[in-house]
Amino acid sequence: MKTTVEKYHGLGNDYLVFDPNCNRLHLSPENVRLLCDRNFGVGADGILEGPIFEEEKISVRIWNPDGSLAENSGNGVRIFAKYLKDGGYVQKKNFTIHTAGGEVFVHYLNEEGTRLKVSMGKVSFWSDEVPVEGPRREIVNETMVFGRIPYPVTCLNIGNPHCVILMDEISKELVCRIGAYSEHAKQFPEKINTQIIKVLDRTHIQTEGYERGAGYTLASGTGCCAAAAAACRLGLTDPKVIVQMPGGTLEIEIEEDGMVLMTGDVGYVGSMRLGSALSEQLRTLER
Repeated sequence: MKTTVEKYHGLGNDYLVFDPNCNRLHLSPENVRLLCDRNFGVGADGILEGPIFEEEKISVRIWNPDGSLAENSGNGVRIFAKYLKDGGYVQKKNFTIHTAGGEVFVHYLNEEGTRLKVSMGKVSFWSDEVPVEGPRREIVNETMVFGRIPYPVTCLNIGNPHCVILMDEISKELVCRIGAYSEHAKQFPEKINTQIIKVLDRTHIQTEGYERGAGYTLASGTGCCAAAAAACRLGLTDPKVIVQMPGGTLEIEIEEDGMVLMTGDVGYVGSMRLGSALSEQLRTLER
């Protein structure tokens, strides 16, 4: 029996949706890596496995392209919400998706489900909640060394851990260089996602991101949330900002209680029925 996946993207950050209710294949780290491979598989920045029904809850399992699991993904949950609408699983305008990083509340802003507002949860700067090694403290503008270079770092958790670095100029090359060190740095026992940011004015920032288990990405939803929360906490921006990434923009709002709201678009690429050779190879890796 052949395997079918649906492909979507959130501002160039592309995911495959693997629906376990329509496929007999069981995902494993090995076959996730093959599916995400852009030369030998379908190619993607990750896989969204779901919907998984637990009692009356709708859950999603988020896979990184290296076969590891992620707690949360801002682009991923918007894409998954769009798939739920396309697949007829959800008819309401407002509903909840359960991730390993907690609940996210979704609101469709149009009938097609291509534009959504998502309540991503509350942000925490506390070291034991990020987590960051050492005594319990809020990690705000703290100096850390990556690759023998000191950086002013703000760390936080928004369902997954982030390291945000304020800079005068940012680039893909720079975030990849820093991220290669920061992802595996001893300070971060569960690894870390890295954003370098440039503040343009009180309501606009730019960011480049390097994700643990995935590397460089054109866009990161939780990365944008982290960047906006860090800039606001440092007093550099207003609570509501537009975050610019290479793949596009997201609107982020930080509420007084630390709740982060994210508004953005998703696009549908297409449905893919995998060939028999690839399907058999995936089943071999499953075993």
